[in-house]
Amino acid sequence: MSKRFCATALGLVLAGSVILLPASPLFAAEDSDTSSLVSDGVDAQQTQAALQGRIDQADEQTQSALAELRRLERETRTLRHQNTKRTRQLANEAERQQRLAEALATLEQTRAALPRIEQDMARQLEGFIKNDMPFLKQERLARVQTEGEALESTAHIRRLLKAWRMELDYGREVDSWRGRLKFDEGEAREVDFLRLGRIGWYYLTPDGRKGGVWHSGSREWQPLDEAQRREVRHGLLIARDQRAPELLTVPLSIKVAQGSAGNNRQAQGVEQ
Repeated sequence: MSKRFCATALGLVLAGSVILLPASPLFAAEDSDTSSLVSDGVDAQQTQAALQGRIDQADEQTQSALAELRRLERETRTLRHQNTKRTRQLANEAERQQRLAEALATLEQTRAALPRIEQDMARQLEGFIKNDMPFLKQERLARVQTEGEALESTAHIRRLLKAWRMELDYGREVDSWRGRLKFDEGEAREVDFLRLGRIGWYYLTPDGRKGGVWHSGSREWQPLDEAQRREVRHGLLIARDQRAPELLTVPLSIKVAQGSAGNNRQAQGVEQ
């Protein structure tokens, strides 16, 4: 640039004037390239945004499809379980119906056999009571006998089954009651009875001076000494809930199998 042109330009600047010169062709080309790059960038961003939108939409559809698949799998498992359960129930019902059909087919035979079954049950129960320890004997036999009662066979069989259940319960109970006992000298006295299941049956006079244990082998009462009577007295209090359960040492009414520990007439560890 010449000195004259520089001076002129400097003078214009100092004068506060601005002179706009026409753009050179080089600057115009650069502006055109920049605009093209900007336009291409905008297009790329729009394309990327549209693609991201499609990806997000596809992801949402995939998640929705997975959730639906899981729901269908749960429903399928539930249906399979219910189907298995229903199949088992139907099989049980079919088996029950088959049993009913067979029972109906033999109903007449069963009705014809009821009197014989009734007689056998009554005879066996009566024999069992008579051979057992004779505690509450009349009361127990009364459950078997039906003299003067017009009971159908089915009703009598139900009654006999109830009596059998009561007999089974006797073997698991500790019981006490007051009753009269006839002694060898012919005198009948009021005594307190104690029963430990079916292994021990005892009596004790109210004054505690006399007591005995029933011996099933000889089917008679055998006397108890003072220590044994004291144990029976403790047993009576336990049976009446007047004393805490404890171990008792008392003679047995039954004969213990040979080889069992201890004396075959002593029972240790009997408690309520």
